[in-house]
Amino acid sequence: MIDITADLVRALVAEQFPGWAELPVTPVARQGWDNRTFRLGDRLAARLPSGGAYVAGVGKEDRCLPLLAAHLPLPVPAPVATGRPGAGYPFPWSVRRWLPGDTVEGAVGVDRPALARDLGGFLAALRAAPVRHGPTAGAHSHRRGCHPEVLNGEVEEALRRLDGEVDAAACRAVWADAVDSAWQGAPVWFHGDVAPGNLLVRGGRLSAVIDFGTCGVGDPACDLVMAWTHFDGPERQVFREAAGLSGDAWRRARGWALWKALATMAGLSSPDPEGFQRRVLPRVLDDPVAT
Repeated sequence: MIDITADLVRALVAEQFPGWAELPVTPVARQGWDNRTFRLGDRLAARLPSGGAYVAGVGKEDRCLPLLAAHLPLPVPAPVATGRPGAGYPFPWSVRRWLPGDTVEGAVGVDRPALARDLGGFLAALRAAPVRHGPTAGAHSHRRGCHPEVLNGEVEEALRRLDGEVDAAACRAVWADAVDSAWQGAPVWFHGDVAPGNLLVRGGRLSAVIDFGTCGVGDPACDLVMAWTHFDGPERQVFREAAGLSGDAWRRARGWALWKALATMAGLSSPDPEGFQRRVLPRVLDDPVAT
């Protein structure tokens, strides 16, 4: 990972967008893994990929966000400018309109049932957006939107590494159920990284959805994992009803949640020093959601 600082952002802005050179640069309080985000004055945000694996998201968001915005019930980031490598930073980067709000993971007073309902409705609207010019799921989406069978090898490797730590038989049963179905409709839009850090709230309600760097067109099941990573009990059912997808989709979604938990615990994915995914795994095994 590249060390991305406010000083680096100031240097890039001064070099490439001198009209904004006097704007203050402030890192956002909670940073994601794929990108580092900085406020640029009051109305803009600079977003820099943290490594080469995430560079494809810059141009993709430039193309796709304007196409999607008109079809969605909530604001999404609006591209303003695209920066080029410079000041020792090797990748393209982006400037977006700043969207006010707190991330779900950092907000207080969130109406959780309303969040489940509003998020499900947003994802239903996203699936209904025209897919023309949408990129087919693949490497650029880190395999989100593909059939979960593309993760077979990682699931087995994770179970090998976690031998004795997890209920391997239960995990394999969930995984077999996930890969035993497929998206039967035409490919649709998916976000690819629906997580609390990419959802903004104001006044306790969902107000915007950000970070479309992993988006694409394919199977939308990957967008449902918050049923296990965030929602509990009745909230999961509210989310399911609002999202409007079949039980087959939920079985694949459960597989996506299982893969992420196992891969993270086994050291095959991003670090998890607080053990969040270890706490997610029992929820995945205990609640199929699609009843």
